[in-house]
Amino acid sequence: MVSLLALSLLAVPLASAQAISSKRGLCYVATKDSSQDDKIWTESGSDLTWYYNYGASPTSDIGNTELTFVPMQWGAPPTSTDMTFYNTVEGLIKSGTKIPYALGFNEPDGCANGGSCVDAETAASTWIREIEPLKKNYKVSLGAPAVTGSPAGFTWLQNFFTACNGGCTPDFIPVHWYGNFEGLASHIGQVNATYPNMTMWVTEYGYPEMSLKDTQDFYNQSASYMDRLSYVTHYSYFGAFRSSVSNVGPNAAMLTQKGELTDIGAWYLGEKAEGNKPKGGAAQVAKFAGWAMVVVGVMFWLV
Repeated sequence: MVSLLALSLLAVPLASAQAISSKRGLCYVATKDSSQDDKIWTESGSDLTWYYNYGASPTSDIGNTELTFVPMQWGAPPTSTDMTFYNTVEGLIKSGTKIPYALGFNEPDGCANGGSCVDAETAASTWIREIEPLKKNYKVSLGAPAVTGSPAGFTWLQNFFTACNGGCTPDFIPVHWYGNFEGLASHIGQVNATYPNMTMWVTEYGYPEMSLKDTQDFYNQSASYMDRLSYVTHYSYFGAFRSSVSNVGPNAAMLTQKGELTDIGAWYLGEKAEGNKPKGGAAQVAKFAGWAMVVVGVMFWLV
């Protein structure tokens, strides 16, 4: 069953959909419309404070804005001596770019749908070589590998820390979830119970392929819930693209097919919703690099 803490938080009335939050960031996905849409995320008054793009270098249209860039080592490099990620981030720091955080590995336990498919031993050696030195040399706070929301994710992380043998010291743990709100709340609770000494970033989340009302209800519940959790310090909704190219269903997107903010998009940026309705596109759907394994049917219930 769900923990008493989770139940008490669920009972709190939802905050206004326009509530602002310094925790919100941009999970940036490049599409064919990015050149037209990028300015939306950085307009004055936007509620966003940080972003990541699954890579080590900033996005050109966003790189010179007030949003803090968070580099990611997406997967393992082809050779065991490769230092490309470390060198790239070090170069950014030396050139004056503020890099307070870095993320390590995108869904390494997933070998389909955008997962980086890295075994725990390879990930550990890569981390010790390229990621851990950022903390030692430049005091960068490190995010643990962001595994999928499936049970295999917990197993992978356990194997990762075993392979690290004390040589990997992340400061926070990223979480991914695709499913209903109850599943999200339960999964967050289980991750926190498993890793109580780390704060949490929810770096991908959403409720794919649902009705507009159910999707909006999920957004409002989840944003309100994560804003109340002190140990969740950052979160980024997966939907920063147009509904016509969305591979999580048109209703999950923050932009309509015309590039207008949907209600979810407006709420996420702390703006007033205009009632713009998202519509789907043609049969061809964009395959995003950050798309996670959909685990709608998986829930983790705390004892």
